[in-house]
Formats: sequence, C-alpha cells, structure tokens
Amino acid sequence: MRLRRWMLHGADQGASHQGPHQVEVEKTHSWWRVMCLTGVDYFSTLGYQPAIAALAAGLLSPIATIVLVLVTLFGALPVYRRVAQDSFKGAGSIMMLEKLLPWWAGKLFVLVLLGFAVTDFMITMTLSAADATAHIAENPFTPHWFTEIPVPITLVLLLLLGIVFLRGFKEAIGIAVGLVAVFLLLNAVVVAVALWHVFERPVVATDWWSNLTAQHSNPLVMIGIALVVFPKLALGLSGFETGVAVMPQVRGDAGDDPKGRPEGRIRGTKRLLTTAAIIMSTFLITSSIATTFLIPQQEFQPGGGANGRALAFLAHEYLGNVFGSVYDVSTVAILWFAGASAMAGLLNLVPRFLPRYGMAPQWARATRPLVIIFTLIAFAITIIFEANVDAQGGAYATGVLVLITSAAVAVTLSARRKQQKKRTIGFGVIAVVFVYTTVANVIERPDGVRIAGVFIIAIVVVSLVSRVRRSFELRASSIELDATARRFIEADADQFSSVCIIANEPGAGTAEAYRSKGREERRDSGIPARVPTMFLEVLPADSSDFEEDLVVEGHVVQGHRVLRVRSGNVPNTIASTLLAVRDIAGVVPSIYFEWNEGSPIQNALRFVFTGVGDVAPVTREVLREAEPDVHRRPTVHVS
Repeated sequence: MRLRRWMLHGADQGASHQGPHQVEVEKTHSWWRVMCLTGVDYFSTLGYQPAIAALAAGLLSPIATIVLVLVTLFGALPVYRRVAQDSFKGAGSIMMLEKLLPWWAGKLFVLVLLGFAVTDFMITMTLSAADATAHIAENPFTPHWFTEIPVPITLVLLLLLGIVFLRGFKEAIGIAVGLVAVFLLLNAVVVAVALWHVFERPVVATDWWSNLTAQHSNPLVMIGIALVVFPKLALGLSGFETGVAVMPQVRGDAGDDPKGRPEGRIRGTKRLLTTAAIIMSTFLITSSIATTFLIPQQEFQPGGGANGRALAFLAHEYLGNVFGSVYDVSTVAILWFAGASAMAGLLNLVPRFLPRYGMAPQWARATRPLVIIFTLIAFAITIIFEANVDAQGGAYATGVLVLITSAAVAVTLSARRKQQKKRTIGFGVIAVVFVYTTVANVIERPDGVRIAGVFIIAIVVVSLVSRVRRSFELRASSIELDATARRFIEADADQFSSVCIIANEPGAGTAEAYRSKGREERRDSGIPARVPTMFLEVLPADSSDFEEDLVVEGHVVQGHRVLRVRSGNVPNTIASTLLAVRDIAGVVPSIYFEWNEGSPIQNALRFVFTGVGDVAPVTREVLREAEPDVHRRPTVHVS
C-alpha cells in the first residue's frame, strides 16, 4: 500500500509535473539563465553534431553546415519566435495546432505529433547517453575494456537518470547554467585553438579545397549536394521546441498580466531563442571548418577516433590528454543532463495532453510510473541500436524535423487566420522547406518513422482503450452555477424540500414546446402537479474534449425555468450538474428522462465518440460510480 501511494504521488495534481518544463513555477529566472535549460539539450549536440555532419557530408560538411545555419536563422528561428508569441504558456506548437484543428481531427493529429515528440525526446535521452558513453570509452585514461561494453555503460547512465526522477527531480537551473557555461567555454577554447592551427597551416585549407573540387568541380553541384545532405544535419535544430517549452520559467515584466498576455515573458523568450540560435550557429560553422580541415576523413567512420566525438578528438590532439579529459567530463555531464531535460519534456507532454483527452489511465498523471515506463523504453532503444550514435541519428532527426515542420504549419495557419498576408506567405515558404527536409530525411533514413510509428500506434491504442474505460467518469474539472440557477434550486429546496429536473434536448425553445414536454413527463413519470419542475439542457460543444470547466446558467424562457450548460459530453455533464445541485440545495435531486428509441449498440458507440446516445442509463451509471451512497445519489427516472 505504501509503495502504491509512493508510485501514484501527484496523480491528483492535474498537469503538474517536475523539471524545467513545468506549467507553473514558484520562481522565475532571467531569460539568459533559462536559455541554459534549453542549452543542455541544444548546445549538447556539439558533442556529436560535427562528427555526424562530417560523416554525412564528407568534405562538403562546412558548406552543408552553412545551409543548416541559414535554415536555422531564417527558418526555424522566425517560426519559433512566432510560437512563443502565440503559445506563451509553454505548450509549444502542438497546442497551437490543437486549437487550430478542433474536434476529433485535432485530437488525432495531436496524438500523431505526440508520437514524433516522444521519438524526439526518447532518442535525445538514448543518443545523448550513447555519446556520453563514447566520450568515456575513448578517453585515454579509461580502461580499454570500456570500449567493448558501450551498451551496459549507456544503460547505467539511463538507469541513473531514471533514479534521479524517481527520487524527485527539482529545479536545477543553477546546475544547467554551470554546465552550459563550462561546456561552451571549453568548446570555444578547442575551436579557437583548432582555427589557429588552420591559420598557421593554410595548406590544410588549400588541400581541402583541392580535394573538394576534385570530387565536385561545379560550385552549383556542391550547393545542390549540400542541400540534398542537409536533412542529415538536422540534429543541429534540436533545441527550438525545448526553447518554447521552458517559457513558464522566463521572468516577465512587473506589469505582466498573469492571466492574460505576458509581454515581458514573450520578449524574454524571443531573446532566448535568438541568442541561442546565434551562439549555436557560430559554433556549428566554426566547428565544422575545424573538424573537416584538421581530422582525416577515415577517423569519422565507425570505429574511428573522431566518430561521434570530433571536437573531443581535437581537444586531445592539440591541447593534450589532461585538457581533453576535462573536456570529456564536461561533455559527458551536459549530455547526461540533456537526457534529464528530455525526460522532463516527456513528463510535460503526457500529463498535459492525454489525461485531459481521457486518453490515458489516471496513473498517467503521476510522475514515477511514467519515469519507469520511459526508462524501460530507453533501455529497449539502446539495446536495439547497440548504443550507436550514428544509428540513432536518423530517428532523432525525424522527430526534430516533424516537430519543427508542425510548428511552421501552425504559425502559417495562425498568420492566415489573422489575415497577415505577407507573414502567411513567408511562413508558408519556410513550411515547404521543412516539409521537403522531413520527407527527404524519412526517405533516406526511415528508421525514425518506424520508431515514431510504434509510439504513435501505442499512444492511439492506449488512448482509445483508456477513453472507453473512462467513459463513466465525471469529466467536469470544475462546475459553477450562476446566481439565477442557484436561486431556482434554493427556492425549490426551501419550499418543497425537493428539486425536480426534466432533461430536455435543446430545440425551438417555444412556450408550447416546454409546456408539451412538461405535461408528458408529469403524465408518464407521475410527477405530482403541485411539485415545480425546471428543465436542464446541454448545449452542444466539442465532443472530443474529455475534461471541461462547466458553467450552468439559469434562464426564464417563455415563463419556464431552464438550466443551460454547454458541453460535448451530455450524460457526464448532467451527472456533474446533479451532484452540484445536491450540494447547493442540501437535498437529493431527481431527474426525468424519456427512453431513446435507437439501437443500444449504436447509442454506445455514439456516446464514446460524440458524447450523446442513450443518455438516461449512462447518466445513472456515471452517478453510480461517482456516488456509492444510494441515499445521497441523485435519482434517475426514465419513462
């Protein structure tokens, strides 16, 4: 029992979650400090990005990296600055698309995107841990047999990560700032020393150019090939979705409206994104030049000294093994912490979306069961890919590119909805570029889609099963009755010690319609003539929503008292309203239905997917599960 309570701690706290991606934070920070939270994911890719770029593009790596930087600064950066402006609560582009695509189409699209997002974060964990293992194993002071056990070492790193989150991951922005500052400083030293060697030995540059022109004599061909191989370098775009996810951490202006549009926070996040993009772009270009000019191409191949660790190779080569070991320690630390940021991202996504859709078990709100599940999945991915950085690059790039493409589409649709013609065209062009990049990456390396497909299928299946199993839950996250509705209820309770409600399907709203409905229910259900009644109507809304904030309004229509509430789930909403009426009135209310003439099976399917169907028996079942005491349970009459 104690173990169960410990495992499910936090399951009743809604979308609360731990780590840098949490929705509400007790303390906010300067944008540059929050940038370091993004940096543990974004900047840590310098540990492996130059080597992957050299392996993918060969001698064309500097040119292909320039293409990547141009796409970063003039594509991804404007897109995510717009995302920060339109989705400032840390939900990112996925929430934007959910709002732009309502009803079930939006929900299913979000589930697909969640599959790719899970791929992105999971591969961030496993790839970063695998590259940390490579830096440990290749260090000259490490026992040689470490090179023979990369999978066990990676699994140990992932296990330690899981243990941290099981114990409780608290905000560690100070650690992130320290790790990023040290890591960037060491990288700046390595790149500066390497470029100085290039300056002292210009022959390496001329040799590179001679070899490059020997392979590709036409400059246009070089650019064309660089564009073709660009999708393989997409790992360098990995930090943008994380950048908008950490928005709640950014300190805004003193005059920011906490419930409205926080202009200070938005401005700080834009600075965060721009500064991170400029820093990363600078390192990407300079590190690509240094590694391509100074490291023989065979060293980038699997088994080579620079495979997955090009800058570490230069650190040991030109600054000695002591400095190189310090660089290795810094790289291992930030790569491991990048896994922590990815785990926090996963713990942000699942509780934020799936339970609210009714598409996850209740325990999915708790952190610890999810940590165990994600850690086991990370183990499986590591074993399948044998802790190989290059083998996981395609899956990582797929997840990153799909998220950026979805963000580009989201901001394009947002600009179009706001009738911003020039921005719609500009974002549309960027979206086309990322669509091409994503498709090219999928064709070249389909393993990312396979992994994402597994996650998507698992999410959809679990979601649908959970939605069916949770059909009879109360779905109101809150319910409020206005003053008129309260007056109706309190008057009946005080004068007649009873509250009688007739369920009425919204219709013409004429006096005759209400009189006819009232006469039929009094005759068929035997309601005494002296007992007053009121009508309850559920106005249609998005039936794909699971949890809703309900507002019950009282109206006098043609002399008849009517309670109206808007919801996409009729029986559950009626049940929630009846329980609220009971608590206000102090008496158990009764509600009167007429039988539905449709097929029970068809009605059941309609209820699951549209929120309507045979309302009376479902309402009774929801009440039965919500209130075990039959003496306090609202009474359901059907005639």
